[in-house]
Amino acid sequence: MSLAYGNNRSAQLPPIVNRILYVKNLPFKITSEEMFDLFGKYGAIRQIRIGTEPNTKGTAYVVYEDIFDAKRACDHLQGFNVMGRYLVVLYHQLNYKAKRVDLPKEEERVEQLRRQFKNMGNDDEDDLS
Repeated sequence: MSLAYGNNRSAQLPPIVNRILYVKNLPFKITSEEMFDLFGKYGAIRQIRIGTEPNTKGTAYVVYEDIFDAKRACDHLQGFNVMGRYLVVLYHQLNYKAKRVDLPKEEERVEQLRRQFKNMGNDDEDDLS
């Protein structure tokens, strides 16, 4: 455990701060060793997951052992130039869940709104005649 957040380890951190960092704009050819070297300077790392699929290349998750180390890494590496690319370092949103849309229900709602506005348009035309 390092003294990453100064001498005051009991300092109140904002609710968004957590141990998991989401890193974007990574060079596609960065290795795990290079990631550990870069992010390991700020504290003990539990895990690094580098995106390998076409839609996740250039991204990674870095999980620190200590939340204060993660905060320090985020503060220092945001905008850091790695192999000609500027890193975007964010805190992973633990409570964020993608809103799932029921497609048939949504299509019915859109059709209902179309009928409603079509009827409103016809009413307006009658008033103008």
